[in-house]
Amino acid sequence: MATNIFATTFLVSASRSGTLAATVVVGLACVSAAGCDRKDEQPVAPTAIAPRATAAVGSVSTVLGRGTFASPVSVKRQTGHWRTDVEGDPMDVAVQSIVFQPGGQSGWHAHPGPVFILVVQGTMTFYDSSDPHCRPIVRTAGQGFLDTGDHAHIARNETQVESRNVVTYFAPVGAALRIDAHDPGTCPFAG
Repeated sequence: MATNIFATTFLVSASRSGTLAATVVVGLACVSAAGCDRKDEQPVAPTAIAPRATAAVGSVSTVLGRGTFASPVSVKRQTGHWRTDVEGDPMDVAVQSIVFQPGGQSGWHAHPGPVFILVVQGTMTFYDSSDPHCRPIVRTAGQGFLDTGDHAHIARNETQVESRNVVTYFAPVGAALRIDAHDPGTCPFAG
């Protein structure tokens, strides 16, 4: 199933490149149709459209596994004072390792379902696009961060040492695990 993740990422990249290529081709066709051979007019070079999504920088992601739970899931457990309920339609569960170099960041993005992020080395800082004050949520090795997946956010390594995360995704069957988003403009740094 990791191949599907690669294919989705590839198609998104190919789609962006295709859009740019189409812009260039259409631009050249328009220049040609406008009569570039006329001596009184200069050809105008087509312009590229800047991507709206923000890119990850300084991070490497490795899918460790992805599987489908084909039947609805319903688990209720209680041990002493601790209780948990997990319910859902058929779903994919994926686990990924993400290494962030110092200054690395994920780019603004969202997810189709909840994501459990375990910081296993270093320190990570998370920002929520819906927070107009851009308050940092800091997690250190041994701590977790729950991303509900219903809003754009960014993960950043704002330290001088490498940070490692193990991430578990819950998603609709076959869905892309990451939904790129543009910088919401709520934080002073470039995403």
